[in-house]
Amino acid sequence: MDNKLIVSSSPHVSSREDTSYIMKQVIIALLPATLAALYFFRLSAANVIFFCVVGAVGSEFLFQKICKKESTIGDFSAIVTGLLLAFNVPATLPWWMCLLGSAFAIIVVKMVFGGIGNNFVNPALAARAFLLASFPVAMTAWTKTGVNWVSSGNIDAYTTATPLSFLKQGTEGVNTLTASGVSLTDLIIGNVGGCIGETSAILLLLGGVYLIYKGVITYVIPTYYIGTVFILTFILGGFNLNFAIYEVMAGGLMIGAFFMLTDYTTSPMTQKGQIIYAVLAGVIATVIRMYGGYPEGVSYSILLVNVVTPLIDKYVKDKVFGEVAK
Repeated sequence: MDNKLIVSSSPHVSSREDTSYIMKQVIIALLPATLAALYFFRLSAANVIFFCVVGAVGSEFLFQKICKKESTIGDFSAIVTGLLLAFNVPATLPWWMCLLGSAFAIIVVKMVFGGIGNNFVNPALAARAFLLASFPVAMTAWTKTGVNWVSSGNIDAYTTATPLSFLKQGTEGVNTLTASGVSLTDLIIGNVGGCIGETSAILLLLGGVYLIYKGVITYVIPTYYIGTVFILTFILGGFNLNFAIYEVMAGGLMIGAFFMLTDYTTSPMTQKGQIIYAVLAGVIATVIRMYGGYPEGVSYSILLVNVVTPLIDKYVKDKVFGEVAK
């Protein structure tokens, strides 16, 4: 018989969208913001991006080589991890710290737990937390845009405060921020000091929309996360619309919402679970930003809800098809 009956376990729907395809789409989505970062931070951004990516790819290759396992660097996941780590550190971070952070993300957070699909938190954000705890001064040395410290070698002369440090003052921080020469337009296009990933909220939003269009992610998590932060900052900020808009556009909210909170491995499987997950992350981010000792709360909010994901998946389940109502 030419046509044979093939018996196999589910799922029975095949797709060409493997890990490498998804990671390529993420890289494409990050490309506009990467170009903006290179424009605003010049060679310093290129330096950080290069060493973070090389460190991530090299760490994964060497770890699997030593453990005599098949190399998985061809799935581009290490490149994405390195790129996301670069987006979560200052443009002034020394090259060896970039390599160390990438090695921590890949070896400690990803490979030790079994590789891609087995990590319980986002590797790039875990590496950011590790670097921030280990090198707090270097991780909070923000520079003004347009400065090429790689060639000038003078970092201290160009240090600046981030928009979130002004917004930490509350609604008065908006006026202070505007008086310092930072407008809402600067926040939208990325002409502000901060992490490389705080560059150009509009281009990060464009990359997120691209991922939704390609079916890589859904609108649920980013919408509820950003929406929660906007609503809470609007209410807690004395119903000040400008303050809420500035809070959404400033910092790493956009890159966190579209590129890290939506990680398949560390986010819930059901839509209801994803809503709970995103809202909880939004509440944590807002509380840290407005009442915590640190101006930015995106990375910690994501790491905390990553840990809660198994609990959400345990108690939030879709109704089984054909199930009889109780």
